[in-house]
Amino acid sequence: MDGKKQDFLATLPGTLIAWGLPIAAMVAVIGVPHPVKTWVWVAGLLWMGAACLWNARRCSRAHCFWTGPFFLLMTLPVLGYGYGLLPLGGEGWKWLGAAIGVGAWGIIALTERDGKYS
Repeated sequence: MDGKKQDFLATLPGTLIAWGLPIAAMVAVIGVPHPVKTWVWVAGLLWMGAACLWNARRCSRAHCFWTGPFFLLMTLPVLGYGYGLLPLGGEGWKWLGAAIGVGAWGIIALTERDGKYS
């Protein structure tokens, strides 16, 4: 089986399960207070990070080798802000969301060229 057929991003169900559901959960709890929001975000990032690393192994998609660890590492500032250890002010969740989104898209832009695999 070639890499494209094994790629989660090649199918809508794969994309929705691997990234759509966790992103939807993270967005759904924006107005919910800590600790629920913190732990939903951590779970979403862990899920997406694991999906990226699994996808990297399955199809060798270049950006997955980088976005997987990125999502996993982003759990640390989320936990830090959620528990008051990282002072990001009253807009901290927006800053974290922006950092996660911009960071992921930046990694994809830098590592993928015309949808090519590594």
